[in-house]
Amino acid sequence: MNLLKKLSLIVLLALAIFIAYTLISTGFFRTIEPKFDGEIIQKIKVPGAEDIMVSVQDSFALISATDRANKSAKNKDGGLYLIDLKSDDFTPKFLTASLNIPFEPHGISFYKKDGVYHKDGVYHIMAINHANQRHTIEVFELNDNTLTHKRTIKDPSMIQPNDIVMLDENRFYFTNDHGYTQGIGKVMEEYLGLAVSNVVYFDGQNYKEVAEGIAYANGINFDKSRNLMFVASPRSFSVKVYDKKEDGSLSFIEDIPCQTGVDNIEFDTHNNLWIGCHPNLLGFSAYNSGKKETAPSE
Repeated sequence: MNLLKKLSLIVLLALAIFIAYTLISTGFFRTIEPKFDGEIIQKIKVPGAEDIMVSVQDSFALISATDRANKSAKNKDGGLYLIDLKSDDFTPKFLTASLNIPFEPHGISFYKKDGVYHKDGVYHIMAINHANQRHTIEVFELNDNTLTHKRTIKDPSMIQPNDIVMLDENRFYFTNDHGYTQGIGKVMEEYLGLAVSNVVYFDGQNYKEVAEGIAYANGINFDKSRNLMFVASPRSFSVKVYDKKEDGSLSFIEDIPCQTGVDNIEFDTHNNLWIGCHPNLLGFSAYNSGKKETAPSE
């Protein structure tokens, strides 16, 4: 066998291993059987809903959405919606209709300082914004169903922010779901599961990386009662758990294997984690790019 044939066989073998690893590690062969033990009260149409937070105290849901499929829409119809959970019709109210900046929201977080909603309480809101292929964090105040844009935050550490969690109106954490945004590095991240994304903390004055080596850092949430930070890593099918230190730094504790592409993380009233998941990452990618109308989820 000459050298050319040997090299060709090596290349073909490497390609076969690459394809097999990608298909297996992204859940391509998983079969999802429909199962639902709850009751659907109402289906609510919001174009391109991405993230949701619920205030149990004041009975409302806040949703970020961007109509990514409608390329001709102004700002792709991006915005924040509020659903009053005390109402029976669950009609979403578009809060950002008068916003005068390009807005394509992704992950969101809110923090209530004091007072009572609809009286004197104010919710501070932060939303990841990807408008015009730039990455910023938009800061709002929500008072009696009225949303006011306060300021825009940007920093070089926002490589490709995905989700955010606030500690208060000034301090927050956010995830970068990529370490590379183009070229071979991005391809290796997405198909080989290269773990180079991170978590960044802002203490009110400075930004610092507090967790690294994550494969596609996605959803993030903080359990104050246990002082634990949870970070979803859909590319590794796991949730990473960290202990939060007084200075904001994170100390890694463990990975929770989930066998599915974990995404946004929320807590219920018993501090159980509820996570929206993509069991087939390639299927989700096809859906997200508009090539398929649906994608499996759990």
